[in-house]
Amino acid sequence: MTEEELRARFVKPAFPRSARYDPRWALDTLMGPNVLWLAEYLSQAVELKAGMRVLDLGCGKAASSIFLAKEFGVTIWAADLWIAPTDNLARIRTAGVEEHVFPLYAEAHALPLPRGYFDAIVSLDAYHYFGTDDLYLGYVSRFLKPGGVLGIVSPGVREEIATVPKALAPYWEPDFCTFHSPAWWRRHWEKTTLVDILIADFMPDGGKLWHDWDRLCADAGAEVLPGAAAREAEMLEKDKDGLLGFVRAVARRR
Repeated sequence: MTEEELRARFVKPAFPRSARYDPRWALDTLMGPNVLWLAEYLSQAVELKAGMRVLDLGCGKAASSIFLAKEFGVTIWAADLWIAPTDNLARIRTAGVEEHVFPLYAEAHALPLPRGYFDAIVSLDAYHYFGTDDLYLGYVSRFLKPGGVLGIVSPGVREEIATVPKALAPYWEPDFCTFHSPAWWRRHWEKTTLVDILIADFMPDGGKLWHDWDRLCADAGAEVLPGAAAREAEMLEKDKDGLLGFVRAVARRR
């Protein structure tokens, strides 16, 4: 694949900020769906201003943290369990945002952080792994200032399902039980009475964008696990009803 072909497949009109980044860098920081696109989609619903303190929960290889720091001038605590903070620090230094992004090793249920400290908490392609627990919002929201914002974008479904559609069954993984709808996330957070829901929606063409990224990763040989991106792309091709995509949910702490 030539650099021109790579860039043509990486650039999407819906994400003009992401289009300014090097596609090879995005592939090198791969952990799943294109986190730059997810971060930009979230930023369209969360007001981020220079100087704000932001926790990026489940930041992976810190690409989302670097992106948000560069684009909005926010100060980011980049927390992840799977990626060593020393490795993320090297990426942060190379990106020139060492004074704005601070890598942490942290488990989502044991955050080494002060209460009421952050203006915003964001989570891209991660929150569904721990946030479906009924008790989790009560835990994580304590790290927000009153009036602070929690915003997530996670893989999800357009509407809740009782059984896995037949066409998707051969590809379905146990982890996919964490895929929920915008309406589910709204109810899940509202019932705690801790937050006011600002938005809960489904990314336009999210399933297609997810598929396009998987195909790009497979063609570029940049998969997290051998064959995983191609298999996931096949699943999304079978999803003729557009069930799969990305859910965005944003809430403000009362």
